Amino acid sequence: MEAPVAGIDVSKDKLIVYFQGKLYEFTNDRQGFEEIRKILPSGCKVGIESTGVYHVNLAKYLNNEYDVRIINPFILKKFKGFRGKKSDKNDAKKLAEIVVSMGSGFVTSDARELTSQWDFVIRSIARVKNRLRRDLVLLGYRDSLSKKNLEEVLRGGGDSVVLSEVRFLLEELERLEGRKREIEKELEDFVPKDSLIFTIPGIGKTLGCIILARVGDVRRFSDKKRFVAYCGLDPVVESSGKSVVSRGISKRGDAVLRRAFYLAALTAIKVNLIIKRFYEEHKGRLRGKKLIVACARKLAVITWAVLYYNKPFDASE
Repeated sequence: MEAPVAGIDVSKDKLIVYFQGKLYEFTNDRQGFEEIRKILPSGCKVGIESTGVYHVNLAKYLNNEYDVRIINPFILKKFKGFRGKKSDKNDAKKLAEIVVSMGSGFVTSDARELTSQWDFVIRSIARVKNRLRRDLVLLGYRDSLSKKNLEEVLRGGGDSVVLSEVRFLLEELERLEGRKREIEKELEDFVPKDSLIFTIPGIGKTLGCIILARVGDVRRFSDKKRFVAYCGLDPVVESSGKSVVSRGISKRGDAVLRRAFYLAALTAIKVNLIIKRFYEEHKGRLRGKKLIVACARKLAVITWAVLYYNKPFDASE
């Protein structure tokens, strides 16, 4: 017997719930969450639109008792006829319809929250390192963050304001690196270790876990273009008369997923024969980040094909 389905439209202050032909309105707080539990049976499939941070506490509260599906707003726009007449009540109903239509495509778990934390930590690490390089230059050293260089800076002694910041940043960097390792370890428990994504050279254990956690069921993307768009790696092209100009990528999709593919591409251009060949063929026309982004897009297409057709990576295809 199929589990019942509900849709919840989330805003900052209220929750609109559609369940079995009826609409309910509750406050977006603990009391409202408890009211929802009173009307939804255990095991119910619940579709919730991702709305910044306003859906997070609700999803966490319901996750243990219900089959919660987080639905990306970008995907919703692609769902035929979803927007129609815009209203909170109509949206709640459509969310329930999407859960029925898309099946397991939007299953969520703590893994997705871990990927958001991981993304925040790696961006924080990058900012700390950039600040450290700046401080080293101010102290008269090269901006290299090598162990030897940093030890020399610290041995220099003194009580300068900049040197104090260097010490603080090094402690902060150690904490962030520690948290990054913890998150990566936790993520390994949430994804299947035998996933075919790990047959793709360039996608290692950590980035493979990140991608799997963000994508969910890849079968919800009926073609590679939809998947690339979801990753925000689809090119933006403008045409005027006879000229066609590329304006970079859309960046409308999942930012964490986009960064994961970008980082994976940096390795793939060295170890993945297809990406390496693609890199060599395009480096005369593209340079720097644009070339890496193009490689990331190619890697996303390969990932979609491997997961969608359930076939290991084959460089000869």
